[in-house]
Amino acid sequence: MTMLAMAVLGLALLPLTMTILNLPFYRAPRGRLPAGSAVSVLIPARNEEATIARALDAALANRDVALEVVVLDDHSTDRTADIVRAYAARDPRVRLEGAPPLPPGWSGKQHACQALADLARHDILLFQDADVRLAPDAVGRAAGFLVASGAGLASGFPRQETGTLAEALVVPQIHTLLLGYLPMAGLRFTRHPGFGAACGQFILVRRDAYERAGGHVAIKRSLHDGVTLPRAFRRVGIATRLFDATDLATCRMYRGFAEVWDGFSKNATEGMATPVALPVWTVLLGGGHILPWLLLLAGLVWPLPAEALSAAAAGALATTSLRIGLALRFRQSLAGALLHPAGVATMLAIQWNALLRARRGRPATWRGRAYPSG
Repeated sequence: MTMLAMAVLGLALLPLTMTILNLPFYRAPRGRLPAGSAVSVLIPARNEEATIARALDAALANRDVALEVVVLDDHSTDRTADIVRAYAARDPRVRLEGAPPLPPGWSGKQHACQALADLARHDILLFQDADVRLAPDAVGRAAGFLVASGAGLASGFPRQETGTLAEALVVPQIHTLLLGYLPMAGLRFTRHPGFGAACGQFILVRRDAYERAGGHVAIKRSLHDGVTLPRAFRRVGIATRLFDATDLATCRMYRGFAEVWDGFSKNATEGMATPVALPVWTVLLGGGHILPWLLLLAGLVWPLPAEALSAAAAGALATTSLRIGLALRFRQSLAGALLHPAGVATMLAIQWNALLRARRGRPATWRGRAYPSG
């Protein structure tokens, strides 16, 4: 039991140590876009009447940068197109375009983003989700960072708003995984595809690099552009960068347990939920974030060696400190941080369910479309 507890302590210290090493590489952009540059803000929208007006207001409020905002109505059945059309009538920077029919073999978002890239007039493209709200200086700072870095793609993780306990438990795990398990030095100093990471909510690209990487055509089947798009760039030798967008943008990904479950399930098999990767992730996450607490609870029922209890307590302290630190740094729910083991357990349950669903040949569904696994 003592050896198990020591192993658990090691698994708990791993993400804490990695986060400490990663934070110097994960900073908010401070650059400014060179004079004469312009940005195309590209928003794919499918049934987004509840969010599109706020997204447009925020994008158009950006100052000190020349921009256009192109919204692609992806066959919405609500008032999305009418809302955008009203904005376009009073602001020439806004354009409403209609999505072509979805061809076989494409996911809806990737097809919409490729269509938007083809329609864009400028050479810096900012792809943002319709539920993202940009800060007034976001476009200039993010595009300036892209240009100054020399990368072909740069992406940032917006501040993630959560309104229910399910959201607070699961959505912040994005930062746990990103900072706790991805070596940022590898992302910064190599172009190996394995270090590719981005946030599909907020991605900027240089047009020349985008076309060289194959654009969204290269990932046309993907439901997880946050992984697959930067890897497509890196496969052809183009650098990608990542920055902290907490102060640049805000997004509420999902609303309630059902959307959290479905949203994280749809692209799970392109990330953690593979037959090879998920057992490893289960050991890393279950062993480092859940098992310390289970050992402490077991110590209340059965006599355990003092060394085992001390190691389990140190592991629990390490993961709790990590989550509270991340919650404070990225303005996340403290309740979700204190219930961190339940959040990790929920995330692993989503991943295992997605893997088993894929093995049974059941398609992922999102926005009224079904996407067969594989």
